[in-house]
Amino acid sequence: MNANKASLLVLLVTLGWGSSYLFMKMGLESIGEFNLIALRFSLAFLIAGAFFLKRLRLHFNKQMLGFSALLGMILFGVVASILFGLKTTSTSNAGFLVGLTVIFTPLLNRIMFHKKLEQSKLFGCLLAIVGIALLTLNNELSMHPGDILCMAGGILNALYILVSGEMVKKVDSISVGLLSLGFTAIYGLIFSLLFESPTLPQTMDGWVAIFALSVICGAFCFIAQAIALQYIKPVQLGIMYALEPLFAAIFAFSFAGERLTLQGHFGALFVIAGIFASEWLEHRKKHRKVKTYVMAPSNLGSGTVVTGVKHE
Repeated sequence: MNANKASLLVLLVTLGWGSSYLFMKMGLESIGEFNLIALRFSLAFLIAGAFFLKRLRLHFNKQMLGFSALLGMILFGVVASILFGLKTTSTSNAGFLVGLTVIFTPLLNRIMFHKKLEQSKLFGCLLAIVGIALLTLNNELSMHPGDILCMAGGILNALYILVSGEMVKKVDSISVGLLSLGFTAIYGLIFSLLFESPTLPQTMDGWVAIFALSVICGAFCFIAQAIALQYIKPVQLGIMYALEPLFAAIFAFSFAGERLTLQGHFGALFVIAGIFASEWLEHRKKHRKVKTYVMAPSNLGSGTVVTGVKHE
């Protein structure tokens, strides 16, 4: 596989995740939120586990088990927030608001790890805030609970990325990611037993939603992302993932007949602009970074060096 094929794979992953909001909304018509989480992640864990079982056995240890339990808890919070949010907001809004993970990640990184917040990230954040206001605020300048929950999902997703980034320095990334899927399923089952009556989907749409979320949005996206990360730069990955909310809106329009208002369209544009500006400006900055180099021209003698700059 080369970088071009890896980019195509990432595009398919983004397409899969963009479709997940529509499938989650479909699934909620048949079963409860926690029940859906339990079924979705159980199947995803089993399918992905079939591919990486040997690797998991090789790297498994108690530290990995603890990390996976924590990551699974955060991931459970991400999905639960989105599912409950979808009750009172549109599929399109959910996609755009959760897509703000790209903006929330550097902000949390600044708060949690005291990392410098780049100007490109700040600019993107300001654009996104304008977009959020246009997307979610009504005439009374209030927001639906679902919009707030979906933004919470985006924040938790950013937390998941940052915590994962710290943990994979100590354990195998694919193995801990796989186990986190299993723990997410366990948490979903526990909460379903406590607050719901666990059941299987009673409709064809319900089964379609579960299998799509498990096979396409779960196992395939997990495996494909793990493969693509070996061939593609993280910055490029971030830019491509910014397409997720756009794909979510396209699926919502094509299959659920959802249409944004004029104000909503402007809000969506600002959100997308904020996400792309944040990633693209950072990408340009890295490519234009000035590098120093040492040069020893023959006419200056072997003991003389001249320091210059090179623009990439």
